[in-house]
Amino acid sequence: MEGAAMSRRALLRGGALLGAGAALGTLPLGRAALAHAGHWPSVIALAERYVSGRKVANMVATLGWAQREPDVIARGTLAIGQTAPAGIDSLYRIYSMTKPITGMATMLLIEDDKLDLDQPLAEILPAFADMQVQKTYDGSITDLEPAERPITIRHLLTHTAGLGYSIIQKGPIRAAYERAGAIPGQVTKLPLGEMFGRGTPAPSLKVFADNLAKLPLVAQPGTRWSYSVALDLLGRVIEVVSGRPFDAFLKERLFDPLGMTSTWFQVPASEVGRLTTNYGLIDGRPLPLDPARASVYLDPPAFPFGGAGLVSSPRDYDRFLRMLVGYGELDGKRVMSEAAVRLGTSNLLPEGVNTAGTLAAGAGFGAGGRVGLGEQAGTYGWGGAAGTVAFADLKRGLRAGLFTQYMPADALPIQSEFPLAVAADLKAMAAAG
Repeated sequence: MEGAAMSRRALLRGGALLGAGAALGTLPLGRAALAHAGHWPSVIALAERYVSGRKVANMVATLGWAQREPDVIARGTLAIGQTAPAGIDSLYRIYSMTKPITGMATMLLIEDDKLDLDQPLAEILPAFADMQVQKTYDGSITDLEPAERPITIRHLLTHTAGLGYSIIQKGPIRAAYERAGAIPGQVTKLPLGEMFGRGTPAPSLKVFADNLAKLPLVAQPGTRWSYSVALDLLGRVIEVVSGRPFDAFLKERLFDPLGMTSTWFQVPASEVGRLTTNYGLIDGRPLPLDPARASVYLDPPAFPFGGAGLVSSPRDYDRFLRMLVGYGELDGKRVMSEAAVRLGTSNLLPEGVNTAGTLAAGAGFGAGGRVGLGEQAGTYGWGGAAGTVAFADLKRGLRAGLFTQYMPADALPIQSEFPLAVAADLKAMAAAG
């Protein structure tokens, strides 16, 4: 995706928790405000404005405190022109909101003492032992220099490994990623080429990782924040270390314990009636990009994309966030240790890394998600390329998610408006309390 359809800035924005930490970090929330939870007029207005204006087919928001059931705001239908309403159990392509899930799966293996945060990747995947680095970012792929330090698990979790993204990089390195099948996720079966195409993925996680190891890095490890396929690569790390297929590990260690019964890399045919349609916004008009009954997500993926591959429901993702707000517990059941959650939602960026001009600028980055610093400390979350966004504010016990389906994500300012709407409603609650 490039040009008008999807700029580099757009791609980053589509995968970001925009403004949420800043908006929430200064609110004087206390017991009085908590007592008024359930009144979300700004979020309701946001949903009604976009759905009634036919900018999107639907919008579902979940907002909750601590371990309480979420408040649900749902507007619209599964597809424009249909009658089936969207709701908390509808299915959405969450794209990069897969990354925090993969990040927490990695934290489980650190909790199990099977991984170390600063462990060299080459100890697990030896093909990454002697990496070469582009001397010029997005320049020649033959004018290279040796990596000055090994890639570590920390680097992979925080997009500081020096890996690239075919949907962001330019020039020969992008073409090399596409040839290697080192691409993120899937979008549509329609032959839309450059506008929404992502190339043909490698046939397995193993081949993906092996091919990726042969490509040059776009930056020296630990020196630059560079949005990347690092969380997809962690899927391969997880299956090698755990001895289980990556998707099976997620199901056994996260999805089943959390009761996330509607989260898959492939949507079962029996559940297609809950799947929303994803739209491409072209000249401001929503056109079906991935219709539910012809969705690419009904077919088995080439491999489970740990960076952008999951379909989930608002209910399921809220359960994931509720576990984080509970520091590893959900409904009295411990799924992760408190220490693992605290570590994964803390700032894991290597010291001295350059974040200028990125969405980690002025903030931190944890296990696959952006984290707040200072007054914004305690916030953790990320967004997806089809307009979804979600965060947990562990300090205040708040969790919030917004689900809709359109691409490119920056065609509408929904991802930045949602946390601001949440903050506005919280401020009104605090004033009323």
